[in-house]
Amino acid sequence: MKIKIKQKPKNHFIMRKTILFVLIFSGLQQTASTQDSTSHLKNTILFNVTNPLIFGSSFILGYERVLNHRHSFSVNIGTTSFPGSDRRDTDSLKVNDVDDKSGANISADFRFYLSKENKYAAPRGVYIGPYYSYNNFKREHIWALKSTNGGAPLQVNSELTLNVHTIGFEMGYQFVFWDRLALNMILIGPGISSYNLKASIGSNLSQADRQKLLDAINDALTEKFPGWGGVIDDGEFQSKGSTNTTTLGYRYMIQLGFRF
Repeated sequence: MKIKIKQKPKNHFIMRKTILFVLIFSGLQQTASTQDSTSHLKNTILFNVTNPLIFGSSFILGYERVLNHRHSFSVNIGTTSFPGSDRRDTDSLKVNDVDDKSGANISADFRFYLSKENKYAAPRGVYIGPYYSYNNFKREHIWALKSTNGGAPLQVNSELTLNVHTIGFEMGYQFVFWDRLALNMILIGPGISSYNLKASIGSNLSQADRQKLLDAINDALTEKFPGWGGVIDDGEFQSKGSTNTTTLGYRYMIQLGFRF
């Protein structure tokens, strides 16, 4: 299984920015109210700011409910889509249209706020706990394909579907400013992910033309998802048009919220 080493600098850059955020907001929190007078506020509505930065078209809302002074649970649901551009134009292959570009994100976790590490009660401070997440991505294209057999370009429809299930364990920190504003950061979230990728291609294509189209789809996915080559067996996908993989996964997220 190959791993794309060139993505590491990007990941290190993200982690450095995350550590900087923690230091800055830790300082801000020291200037906020020192009185935990809002323990009656059990609910928080949160907006995911990470997914729009990574995937572009994305809108995910979360809800956290405090159960007691050390425990809470949260759920998240929203829409997302494959990141990046749809253009894959070459001399023999061109995207004519995108019929559908959609997706969904659902996740849930249970949080244990660490009493020895936190001065305040939940939902403020360091927490750990298990999580589950599900991501679905779907995209339908209409391609203009110049056949290897010659003749006029073929119009070919394709539908690409990716489902990702992840179960793991996370550690995060949630800041609370001025009693109402929340900043939640999931910093460490290793897990096990199951990937199911399938491409449905219309028309009666020759094996060579089908291979050309699958190669283009795989190249697009490699560009859109960092480390894609280390997750998916592209040889199986390019030969069959589908693949299933179970491998290591990860959860990373920043949310802004309002308590009530």
